[in-house]
Amino acid sequence: MTTPPSHPGAGHPAPPPGCPAHAHSPGGLRRLYGPEADADLSGLYEKLRAEHGPVAPVLLHEDVPVWAVLGHSENMHMVRTPSHFTRDTRYWRAVQDGSAGPGHPLGPVFTWQPVCSFAEGAEHQRLRGAVTAAMATIDHRGIRRHINRYSQRLVNDICQDGRADLVSRFAEHLPMMVMLQVLGMPEEYSERMVGAARDMIRGTETAVSSNQYVMDALMRLVVRRRAQPAEDFASALITHGSRLTDDEVAQHLRVVLIAAYEATANLIANVLRMVLTDPRFRAQLSGGQMTVPEAVEQSLWDEPPFSAILTYVAKQDTELGGQHIRAGDGLMLGMAPGNVDPVVRPDLSANMQGNRSHLAFSGGPHECPGQDIGRAIADTGVDALLMRLPDVQLAVPEEELRWTASILSRHLVELPVTFAPKPPQDVRARPSAGTARRVEPAWQISTPRPAAHTPAAAVPSPAGSEAGTGQGGELPPEAVLATEPEVTGQGGAPSGGPLARLLRWWRGE
Repeated sequence: MTTPPSHPGAGHPAPPPGCPAHAHSPGGLRRLYGPEADADLSGLYEKLRAEHGPVAPVLLHEDVPVWAVLGHSENMHMVRTPSHFTRDTRYWRAVQDGSAGPGHPLGPVFTWQPVCSFAEGAEHQRLRGAVTAAMATIDHRGIRRHINRYSQRLVNDICQDGRADLVSRFAEHLPMMVMLQVLGMPEEYSERMVGAARDMIRGTETAVSSNQYVMDALMRLVVRRRAQPAEDFASALITHGSRLTDDEVAQHLRVVLIAAYEATANLIANVLRMVLTDPRFRAQLSGGQMTVPEAVEQSLWDEPPFSAILTYVAKQDTELGGQHIRAGDGLMLGMAPGNVDPVVRPDLSANMQGNRSHLAFSGGPHECPGQDIGRAIADTGVDALLMRLPDVQLAVPEEELRWTASILSRHLVELPVTFAPKPPQDVRARPSAGTARRVEPAWQISTPRPAAHTPAAAVPSPAGSEAGTGQGGELPPEAVLATEPEVTGQGGAPSGGPLARLLRWWRGE
């Protein structure tokens, strides 16, 4: 690992008692792993807040010391002050002394890589500029078409059963299907890719090998696109004027894939759980006072897809949250604890509708550049599923739902539901309730419809559209099932007038 030419913390004496470096003193410090953290990590954060305030000394795996930033304003100050805090983990004292090396269980997450999320200054501008420019080439209407299509494909796999686990059968697969399409490698979609993506950020014994599996797949893509560019994110990175090396391209593809996948899989599961278990949101969706995108935003406050990010490093001695931070100390960006900071949210039951100041996508120079894609996958995917299964209900009491948690994320193990069995639909068509008779949905989804209008069924793609071309990521012919009967509006007229076409355009169909 390359060491920066001058370490800001070099030559300082040993930190005084109370600093994270004194992890093994009598009484010790609380660990963000192990039984207490596994049982209730959010409760542990609140204990730390009560004991230390908005910034607390804690231990990572293998008792590596770090500061946990728990306050909302303290987190925002850290991410917005690059003169004091850097994402270049080569400056981290634990990295320099070897206690947080590449073989650490969380090594795949915090080990320095040639990507914009670890760069600063001119190098950050070069790399971030390439990512931002590549993001700008993405056809968002086309992405929504893919999301709708993949959502229907996944629902087709379960719709006739009348029951399903929406985590393992929907939330964990839709983001991977979409992101591999965006990157330009839909052929790599598999159960193993899904499993590796989830495993590599959990600090497990197999995290390093899972990371290698993902990187091998990405390097194969880079080699192909270097020889023959296409219209995808990988090609846009390769052909950008920043002249990224193969390793830089592959590492950026990894960051985009894993961050977008894990965040969106958790977000979809959390939104579905909220809709199915919280009477407030179910009633608001039913009454049209809240749309699915607004429900997604509320979920980003209450249950951010990533609980934390590792690691920021102090570039100089400084003060944060009443704590003396020494140069070279590592700090954890606390998204989950920051979002429930009582200073900004004294009443956690209050509706945060319209407020996007949450920490779910970080902030400052390293704010997530792909957050709009994550929102689009969650918005469109949840909307499509609820349209297809309007009577879906939780199959078990809410208190029986199980979670797994790590420092970096918390997600549902499963979300079992029941619904009336329904026939499959054409995967190219707009999601519908899958029936030609009038159906009153359990709650309003997205754009409210006129009261006298029945929900639209599958509408064949217009002639000349991409649906019949077999290009641009079309699903194989064998995946296309019979189209459902056309739903008619009042008087038997087909529900394909200007308003319906406008709504389809708005949804990106």
